[in-house]
Amino acid sequence: MTKETYQLLEKYMLSCMGDSAHDKEHIYRVLYSALEIAQEEQDVDYDVLICACLLHDVGRREQFDNPSLCHAQVGAEKAYRFLMEQGFEESFAARVRHCILAHRYRNNNIPETIEAKILFDADKLDVTGAIGIARTLFYKGRVSEPLYNVDSQGRVQDGTEDTEPSFFQEYKYKLENIYSHFYTKRGAEMAQARRQAAADYYENLLQEVRLIYEKGGRELAERAIDGQLM
Repeated sequence: MTKETYQLLEKYMLSCMGDSAHDKEHIYRVLYSALEIAQEEQDVDYDVLICACLLHDVGRREQFDNPSLCHAQVGAEKAYRFLMEQGFEESFAARVRHCILAHRYRNNNIPETIEAKILFDADKLDVTGAIGIARTLFYKGRVSEPLYNVDSQGRVQDGTEDTEPSFFQEYKYKLENIYSHFYTKRGAEMAQARRQAAADYYENLLQEVRLIYEKGGRELAERAIDGQLM
């Protein structure tokens, strides 16, 4: 890939960014992780891989504006149209489209090519460890979802049986389980190295908020019984 081609793709990517959890730095982290993973794989088309990494989230804005849309599907078609308009070969554009279409965790489109598998793993790496926690909190704040939910008895829920969205629910549904969903050996190794950091954060946060609620709830109840509640 020439420098001019890279800059063309990068410029288009930058024009589509707008989500702090999926900003340009997320794109670069995914790209750099993908390049590391690719070193241990064979027959990788680096032009396809780099292009797919740069453009994999160009459909995020549409999904944010309309949650019924899938950013992978929207982004795959946007990237394909852009590449065709810029004179890329159809076969190249189609391979990039497949990578983007198959990169989403909540998706029925399975990565079939090595480039698609690498992109999937590199993107999922950015949901692991400390960076995964930080990005999830960013996103939950932007869409006005809470850290945790509380049941009718005033108990903080750990996310396992939550029916409403929260950070704890996202951790139990996705962040905790993502480590077994990698296609490449190197991707899985990189994810495992980060796993404990995410688990420790979740456990510490859960213990802290539960302790606050338990102690505060008892104190409030005692004051009510003693007639001291103002």
